[in-house]
Amino acid sequence: MSQHYNDWGQPLGAAMPDWQPCPRPQGEVLNGDYCRLEPLDAARHGRELFAAYAMAGDGRDWTWLPVEPFDDEAQYLAFATACQHSTDYVHFAVIDQQTNRAVGTLALMRIEPGHGVMEVGYVVFSPLLKQTRMATEAHYLLMCYAFDRLGYRRYEWKCDSCNQPSRQAALRLGFQYEGTFRQMMVYKGRSRDTCWFSIIDSEWPQVKAGFERWLAADNFTPDGTQRRKLDALRQQ
Repeated sequence: MSQHYNDWGQPLGAAMPDWQPCPRPQGEVLNGDYCRLEPLDAARHGRELFAAYAMAGDGRDWTWLPVEPFDDEAQYLAFATACQHSTDYVHFAVIDQQTNRAVGTLALMRIEPGHGVMEVGYVVFSPLLKQTRMATEAHYLLMCYAFDRLGYRRYEWKCDSCNQPSRQAALRLGFQYEGTFRQMMVYKGRSRDTCWFSIIDSEWPQVKAGFERWLAADNFTPDGTQRRKLDALRQQ
C-alpha cells in the first residue's frame, strides 16, 4: 500500500472520500447447503437448543463464556429470550438442513457501521454441530453476509487467551492473529487476557474461495471425511 502524507510530511492512512457507513445487520435467514442461519427466536428454537446442548457430557463448552451452563430448560429459555431481544448483539440459530432442528448459535456483536467493523462471538455449538460441515458453513454464511451483503471492512474474532480451541478455530477459518490485550477484563471472578484476530475486506476473496473449495461436495468422501483441509485449499 502506498504511503500518504499531509502538508507537514506526516504519514496518513489511505484516503476514503467516498466512504459511507455500512447498514446494521438485521435478522435475516441465511441459507447454505448443509445449514441455515435464522434470527434466534426463543419460542421456536429454545427447546431444541437446550436439548442439543444437554447432549454434551459436561459444561466445558461454557467455560470461556460470560454465563454458566443452564440447570434446566426454563433458565435457558429466559437466557435465549434476552439474547433474542438484545440491541447490542444479533444472535442466530444454526439449523441443520436435514433435520430442520436448531443445533447451535452464534452472534454478530460490537457492531460499528460507521467504521465498517463487526465481531463474531458468543459461538455455542452443540455436539450435533461441532466438527461438521455445518459448523464451517455457518461461519462462511455469516462472513458472506458481513462482507458481500453489508460491505463491512473488518470482521473480528476475540477470545480468552486460555481458550486454545477458539484460537485454533480462528486460524483455521482464515483469521489473522493481531495480538493479545493483557488483563483486558475480569469475568467469572478471574482475569482475562484477550487474543484478537481479524479478516479484512482485501483478504476476504481468498478466504471465501477457500471456504467454497472446502465445502464443495467433491472435497468429501462418501462417509463424509474431508479430502483436503481448509487452510490448504485457501492457499490455492
